[in-house]
Amino acid sequence: MRKRYLKFLTSENASLVPAFALSALPLFAVLGVSVDYTSSVNSKNEMQNALDGATLAITTLPIDTSLAKRQEALQAFYAANRGTGTATLSGYTVDTDGTAHAKSSASYNMPTNFLRLATITNVSISVTSAATKTPALVAATFKVDKVSGWWAKTVTLYGVGFSQTAAKALMQITYQKYDNGGKGYGRAVLSTPDSNGRMTARQTQTCTTSALTNPLKAGAFKDGSVQVLCTSTPDGTTGATVDVSTMETLYLQMVVTKDNGAKVTLTSNDPATSNRLYINGIEVETGKKVDIFRAVPCGNSSQQAWEDGGNAVPAPVANADFFYTVTGKCEYSQKPSTTALTE
Repeated sequence: MRKRYLKFLTSENASLVPAFALSALPLFAVLGVSVDYTSSVNSKNEMQNALDGATLAITTLPIDTSLAKRQEALQAFYAANRGTGTATLSGYTVDTDGTAHAKSSASYNMPTNFLRLATITNVSISVTSAATKTPALVAATFKVDKVSGWWAKTVTLYGVGFSQTAAKALMQITYQKYDNGGKGYGRAVLSTPDSNGRMTARQTQTCTTSALTNPLKAGAFKDGSVQVLCTSTPDGTTGATVDVSTMETLYLQMVVTKDNGAKVTLTSNDPATSNRLYINGIEVETGKKVDIFRAVPCGNSSQQAWEDGGNAVPAPVANADFFYTVTGKCEYSQKPSTTALTE
């Protein structure tokens, strides 16, 4: 076979070799263009992914970050995501309600290989990206309304910070029943950490029961055959505000301590126990996890309650034992999950 091939190439009796060479040139050209085209498509996809990631990343910077610093960060994130060429921040604005908008682009002059034969030394590639960050819960104010029940219990708000794994207690309400031989009222203490991380009382509510009178005592309410009077310290308190601006995850947990010392734990992010929580009088659906960021409304108050396990659920909210009001404040947040690509 090798001898026949050499004979074919050295033959002087035919013009097949020049013809073959000439016919192969278009084929090589097509193959060359295909290689450069595939390379450009791959580069463009990599650039798009890198730019999208970088655009999302700069929305997690503090609100007072300058455009110049955001531009630096955009290029750094873009390069770290293996983006080639230059990334440019086209614009970054924040609306009065805290909604942020980011626009960016990236360009790259990709060197060619085979297209150089046609004097095309590079191909210009460009991509664009845009993202919107919605306002998020940055603070929540809790206020004890009414706590009762057979057993002692503690409700705690836990938070997991950005890029963290361990949860920490941000707010706690403890309840201890007066020893009156049955279901009754007692004292609830709402606490938040001080500057040293120690839980410090911000609101103390004491509820006492007495025989019904007509009319009821000022501020008292009727519960069955008794009237209940609750007073808070300090007087007229609005509760306590919790900073959740650096939290990626929030969840509520109630630990119930029964008379025999046994403990029952209920959490809002556990589908098996979240149905013990009521939000604005409506019991959480069985098997559903609760996103506390959504359960606390922006600029409004939500009445929430827990049933401590003494009654079977589903049940009316009137059967609940632990009532409190929580008011949310929403604005620009560095929370990563509140950003979405729009382009």
